[in-house]
Amino acid sequence: MTLLAKPSFLKSRIRVGLWTTVALASLCTSHTNAAPIYKVVDEQTGQVTFTDRPQDYEQQAGKQVSQTAITTGNETSRSTSLNTTTNSNTSRQSSSASQIATTTESPAINTKVTTPVNYQLVITEPSEERAYRRPVQNIDVNVQIKPALQAGDSARIYFDDKEVAQGLSASIATVDVLPGAHTIKAVVQSETGQTLEQITRTVYVIQNTTTLQDNKRKAAQLLAYQKLAWYQKLMLKLRQQEVAQSQ
Repeated sequence: MTLLAKPSFLKSRIRVGLWTTVALASLCTSHTNAAPIYKVVDEQTGQVTFTDRPQDYEQQAGKQVSQTAITTGNETSRSTSLNTTTNSNTSRQSSSASQIATTTESPAINTKVTTPVNYQLVITEPSEERAYRRPVQNIDVNVQIKPALQAGDSARIYFDDKEVAQGLSASIATVDVLPGAHTIKAVVQSETGQTLEQITRTVYVIQNTTTLQDNKRKAAQLLAYQKLAWYQKLMLKLRQQEVAQSQ
Protein backbone atom coordinates (compact mmCIF):
# COMPACT_ATOMS: atom_id res chain seq x y z
CA MET A 1 0.00 0.00 0.00
CA THR A 2 2.85 2.34 0.78
CA LEU A 3 4.50 1.67 -2.53
CA LEU A 4 1.28 2.40 -4.45
CA ALA A 5 0.64 5.76 -2.66
CA LYS A 6 4.15 7.13 -3.27
CA PRO A 7 3.88 7.48 -7.03
CA SER A 8 0.53 9.19 -6.59
CA PHE A 9 2.10 11.70 -4.21
CA LEU A 10 4.98 12.38 -6.60
CA LYS A 11 2.53 12.93 -9.44
CA SER A 12 0.64 15.51 -7.36
CA ARG A 13 3.86 17.41 -6.57
CA ILE A 14 4.83 17.47 -10.22
CA ARG A 15 1.41 18.85 -11.14
CA VAL A 16 1.66 21.61 -8.52
CA GLY A 17 5.12 22.50 -9.78
CA LEU A 18 3.87 22.79 -13.33
CA TRP A 19 1.06 25.12 -12.32
CA THR A 20 3.49 27.24 -10.34
CA THR A 21 5.82 27.50 -13.35
CA VAL A 22 2.94 28.49 -15.63
CA ALA A 23 1.80 31.17 -13.15
CA LEU A 24 5.30 32.62 -12.87
CA ALA A 25 5.71 32.63 -16.65
CA SER A 26 2.39 34.42 -17.03
CA LEU A 27 3.39 36.99 -14.41
CA CYS A 28 6.72 37.57 -16.12
CA THR A 29 4.97 37.97 -19.47
CA SER A 30 2.58 40.47 -17.94
CA HIS A 31 5.42 42.52 -16.53
CA THR A 32 7.28 42.28 -19.83
CA ASN A 33 4.28 43.61 -21.82
CA ALA A 34 3.60 46.40 -19.31
CA ALA A 35 6.26 48.73 -20.82
CA PRO A 36 5.93 52.50 -20.25
CA ILE A 37 4.48 54.71 -23.00
CA TYR A 38 6.29 57.88 -24.09
CA LYS A 39 4.80 61.04 -25.56
CA VAL A 40 6.68 62.62 -28.50
CA VAL A 41 5.81 66.21 -29.52
CA ASP A 42 7.05 67.76 -32.78
CA GLU A 43 8.07 71.33 -31.80
CA GLN A 44 7.44 72.66 -35.31
CA THR A 45 4.10 71.10 -36.24
CA GLY A 46 2.77 70.28 -32.75
CA GLN A 47 2.00 66.72 -33.82
CA VAL A 48 1.80 64.29 -30.88
CA THR A 49 2.94 60.65 -31.16
CA PHE A 50 2.81 57.93 -28.47
CA THR A 51 5.44 55.17 -28.52
CA ASP A 52 7.09 52.53 -26.34
CA ARG A 53 10.41 53.03 -28.15
CA PRO A 54 11.61 56.51 -27.12
CA GLN A 55 15.11 55.75 -28.37
CA ASP A 56 13.79 56.10 -31.95
CA TYR A 57 13.01 59.80 -31.36
CA GLU A 58 15.53 60.99 -28.75
CA GLN A 59 18.22 61.56 -31.39
CA GLN A 60 15.91 63.50 -33.71
CA ALA A 61 16.08 67.29 -33.66
CA GLY A 62 12.91 69.15 -32.73
CA LYS A 63 11.35 66.18 -30.88
CA GLN A 64 10.31 66.56 -27.22
CA VAL A 65 10.07 63.13 -25.50
CA SER A 66 8.39 62.64 -22.11
CA GLN A 67 7.16 59.54 -20.20
CA THR A 68 3.46 59.15 -19.44
CA ALA A 69 1.58 57.12 -16.83
CA ILE A 70 0.21 54.84 -19.55
CA THR A 71 1.64 51.33 -19.98
CA THR A 72 1.25 48.87 -22.77
CA GLY A 73 -1.55 46.30 -22.43
CA ASN A 74 -2.79 43.47 -24.59
CA GLU A 75 -3.06 43.63 -28.36
CA THR A 76 -6.61 44.98 -28.15
CA SER A 77 -5.63 47.98 -26.01
CA ARG A 78 -2.56 48.62 -28.18
CA SER A 79 -4.73 48.57 -31.28
CA THR A 80 -7.19 50.94 -29.61
CA SER A 81 -4.34 53.31 -28.68
CA LEU A 82 -2.98 53.27 -32.21
CA ASN A 83 -6.44 53.91 -33.66
CA THR A 84 -6.94 56.79 -31.23
CA THR A 85 -3.59 58.33 -32.26
CA THR A 86 -4.37 57.84 -35.95
CA ASN A 87 -7.82 59.39 -35.60
CA SER A 88 -6.35 62.31 -33.64
CA ASN A 89 -3.73 62.91 -36.33
CA THR A 90 -6.33 62.59 -39.10
CA SER A 91 -8.65 65.03 -37.31
CA ARG A 92 -5.76 67.49 -36.81
CA GLN A 93 -4.73 67.24 -40.47
CA SER A 94 -8.34 67.76 -41.58
CA SER A 95 -8.59 70.80 -39.32
CA SER A 96 -5.32 72.20 -40.70
CA ALA A 97 -6.47 71.60 -44.29
CA SER A 98 -9.76 73.34 -43.52
CA GLN A 99 -7.92 76.34 -42.06
CA ILE A 100 -5.61 76.52 -45.09
CA ALA A 101 -8.58 76.34 -47.46
CA THR A 102 -10.33 79.07 -45.51
CA THR A 103 -7.19 81.23 -45.57
CA THR A 104 -6.55 80.78 -49.29
CA GLU A 105 -10.10 81.57 -50.33
CA SER A 106 -10.11 84.68 -52.46
CA PRO A 107 -11.94 87.62 -50.87
CA ALA A 108 -15.27 88.59 -52.27
CA ILE A 109 -15.16 91.43 -54.76
CA ASN A 110 -17.30 94.36 -53.74
CA THR A 111 -18.91 95.73 -56.86
CA LYS A 112 -19.86 99.35 -56.31
CA VAL A 113 -22.67 100.54 -58.54
CA THR A 114 -22.34 104.23 -59.34
CA THR A 115 -25.31 106.31 -60.39
CA PRO A 116 -24.65 108.68 -63.33
CA VAL A 117 -24.59 112.35 -62.34
CA ASN A 118 -27.34 114.57 -63.73
CA TYR A 119 -25.37 117.43 -65.26
CA GLN A 120 -26.84 120.80 -66.22
CA LEU A 121 -25.21 122.69 -69.11
CA VAL A 122 -25.59 126.35 -70.04
CA ILE A 123 -23.93 128.08 -73.01
CA THR A 124 -23.17 131.54 -71.65
CA GLU A 125 -21.40 132.73 -74.82
CA PRO A 126 -22.98 133.10 -77.27
CA SER A 127 -25.93 133.59 -74.94
CA GLU A 128 -28.40 133.54 -77.82
CA GLU A 129 -28.54 133.10 -81.56
CA ARG A 130 -26.39 135.73 -83.21
CA ALA A 131 -24.46 136.51 -86.38
CA TYR A 132 -20.71 136.86 -86.88
CA ARG A 133 -18.97 138.71 -89.68
CA ARG A 134 -16.53 136.67 -91.67
CA PRO A 135 -13.52 136.81 -91.52
CA VAL A 136 -12.91 139.51 -88.90
CA GLN A 137 -14.90 138.02 -86.02
CA ASN A 138 -14.17 134.83 -84.08
CA ILE A 139 -16.91 132.78 -82.43
CA ASP A 140 -16.08 132.63 -78.71
CA VAL A 141 -17.80 129.79 -76.81
CA ASN A 142 -18.11 129.50 -73.01
CA VAL A 143 -20.01 126.77 -71.17
CA GLN A 144 -21.05 126.42 -67.53
CA ILE A 145 -21.68 123.02 -65.92
CA LYS A 146 -23.29 121.98 -62.62
CA PRO A 147 -22.25 120.03 -60.63
CA ALA A 148 -18.52 119.89 -61.29
CA LEU A 149 -17.23 117.16 -63.56
CA GLN A 150 -16.71 113.86 -61.78
CA ALA A 151 -13.59 111.74 -62.18
CA GLY A 152 -13.54 110.09 -65.61
CA ASP A 153 -16.14 112.44 -67.17
CA SER A 154 -15.15 115.09 -69.74
CA ALA A 155 -16.63 118.06 -71.59
CA ARG A 156 -16.20 118.68 -75.32
CA ILE A 157 -17.27 121.43 -77.75
CA TYR A 158 -18.33 120.70 -81.32
CA PHE A 159 -18.85 123.03 -84.30
CA ASP A 160 -21.06 121.44 -86.98
CA ASP A 161 -20.46 118.00 -85.35
CA LYS A 162 -16.68 118.46 -85.55
CA GLU A 163 -14.81 118.52 -82.24
CA VAL A 164 -12.99 121.83 -81.83
CA ALA A 165 -12.04 121.79 -78.13
CA GLN A 166 -11.95 119.69 -74.97
CA GLY A 167 -13.13 121.67 -71.97
CA LEU A 168 -15.63 124.42 -71.36
CA SER A 169 -14.36 127.15 -73.71
CA ALA A 170 -13.27 127.57 -77.32
CA SER A 171 -12.54 130.24 -79.93
CA ILE A 172 -13.56 129.42 -83.50
CA ALA A 173 -12.10 131.43 -86.39
CA THR A 174 -14.52 132.31 -89.18
CA VAL A 175 -11.92 132.71 -91.92
CA ASP A 176 -12.64 129.28 -93.36
CA VAL A 177 -16.30 129.13 -92.32
CA LEU A 178 -18.83 129.46 -95.10
CA PRO A 179 -21.64 131.99 -94.69
CA GLY A 180 -24.85 130.51 -93.32
CA ALA A 181 -26.27 128.79 -90.20
CA HIS A 182 -23.97 126.69 -88.02
CA THR A 183 -24.45 124.63 -84.83
CA ILE A 184 -22.43 124.81 -81.62
CA LYS A 185 -22.80 121.79 -79.31
CA ALA A 186 -21.42 121.19 -75.81
CA VAL A 187 -21.34 117.56 -74.66
CA VAL A 188 -20.50 115.81 -71.38
CA GLN A 189 -19.23 112.26 -71.87
CA SER A 190 -18.43 109.44 -69.48
CA GLU A 191 -15.13 107.57 -69.41
CA THR A 192 -16.62 104.98 -71.78
CA GLY A 193 -17.73 107.63 -74.29
CA GLN A 194 -21.39 107.63 -73.28
CA THR A 195 -23.15 110.99 -73.70
CA LEU A 196 -24.44 112.12 -70.31
CA GLU A 197 -25.72 115.59 -71.25
CA GLN A 198 -25.57 117.98 -74.21
CA ILE A 199 -26.79 121.42 -75.30
CA THR A 200 -26.81 123.17 -78.71
CA ARG A 201 -26.83 126.73 -79.97
CA THR A 202 -27.29 128.05 -83.55
CA VAL A 203 -25.11 130.86 -84.87
CA TYR A 204 -24.90 132.59 -88.26
CA VAL A 205 -21.86 133.61 -90.25
CA ILE A 206 -22.25 136.45 -92.77
CA GLN A 207 -19.84 137.88 -95.28
CA ASN A 208 -18.35 141.23 -94.26
CA THR A 209 -19.04 143.15 -97.52
CA THR A 210 -17.16 146.32 -96.51
CA THR A 211 -14.06 144.43 -95.46
CA LEU A 212 -14.19 142.31 -98.59
CA GLN A 213 -14.42 145.39 -100.80
CA ASP A 214 -11.52 147.07 -98.97
CA ASN A 215 -9.40 143.97 -99.38
CA LYS A 216 -10.19 143.81 -103.09
CA ARG A 217 -9.33 147.49 -103.54
CA LYS A 218 -6.02 147.11 -101.72
CA ALA A 219 -5.16 144.04 -103.76
CA ALA A 220 -5.87 145.90 -107.00
CA GLN A 221 -3.73 148.89 -105.92
CA LEU A 222 -0.83 146.59 -105.01
CA LEU A 223 -1.04 144.84 -108.34
CA ALA A 224 -1.04 148.18 -110.22
CA TYR A 225 1.95 149.45 -108.22
CA GLN A 226 3.92 146.30 -109.03
CA LYS A 227 3.34 146.88 -112.75
CA LEU A 228 4.84 150.43 -112.66
CA ALA A 229 8.34 151.14 -113.94
CA TRP A 230 10.98 151.98 -111.40
CA TYR A 231 10.99 155.71 -112.11
CA GLN A 232 7.19 155.78 -111.87
CA LYS A 233 7.39 154.11 -108.46
CA LEU A 234 9.99 156.74 -107.43
CA MET A 235 7.78 159.63 -108.59
CA LEU A 236 4.76 158.10 -106.79
CA LYS A 237 6.74 157.78 -103.60
CA LEU A 238 7.94 161.44 -103.79
CA ARG A 239 4.39 162.61 -104.39
CA GLN A 240 3.16 160.69 -101.35
CA GLN A 241 5.87 162.32 -99.24
CA GLU A 242 4.86 165.81 -100.44
CA VAL A 243 1.24 165.13 -99.54
CA ALA A 244 2.23 163.91 -96.13
CA GLN A 245 4.37 167.01 -95.48
CA SER A 246 1.65 169.39 -96.58
CA GLN A 247 -0.76 167.85 -94.09
